[in-house]
Amino acid sequence: MLTLHGFAASNYYNIVKHCLLHKGVPFTENLVYPGSPELLAVSPAGKVPALTTAAGTHLSESSVLVEYIEDVYPEKPLLPADPEQRARVRQVMKVAELYLELPARRLLPAVLGNLTVHDSVKKEVQATLDKGTASLAQLVKFEPWVCGAELTLADIYLRYVLAIPKLVGPSQLGWEVLPTVPGLAEWDARMAEDAVSGKVDADQQANMKEFRAYVSKLMSGARE
Repeated sequence: MLTLHGFAASNYYNIVKHCLLHKGVPFTENLVYPGSPELLAVSPAGKVPALTTAAGTHLSESSVLVEYIEDVYPEKPLLPADPEQRARVRQVMKVAELYLELPARRLLPAVLGNLTVHDSVKKEVQATLDKGTASLAQLVKFEPWVCGAELTLADIYLRYVLAIPKLVGPSQLGWEVLPTVPGLAEWDARMAEDAVSGKVDADQQANMKEFRAYVSKLMSGARE
């Protein structure tokens, strides 16, 4: 059986967890936080999530994990059979991660640790987010899913990638991500209605208090 290592408050952890639940793949969860020796034993960079396969192989990086799951468990496919369409799905995933999640993540210390982020950083983040939303508007279809009639990895990736811009945008930038792309808010609501999304969201909320305590302890240590 697969073992998913990480914590439910992590959006990247939830990308992989959603894929597993959607496909009905049996797995166990191992609660670990960044910096722990246990995580470093299964993830060379100490990043969440990590996955231990049934053969005992340790894998990390969420994009690698979802591709592995797709290869090994092809039932209920999350990538189209056509190579052109598969590439389109991967393109949306990459654009969302590089131009939405990663820049917005730079503002997380202000939200989670009450630290001050310089205005110049906020300006850089906003410029990259604007590039990301403009790119997304050209790539998505919402017919009714991101890349057409079938739910794909692009939908799952985008849902959890958007969690960070949605978290930091209003308080740090006075900006909301959902209205920037036509149809995005409606798609986001549709994704939230899915039973798997409900399960993942409930587990995330259950872990949030412990995760915030972990962050608080981490930030206190950094100040000492």
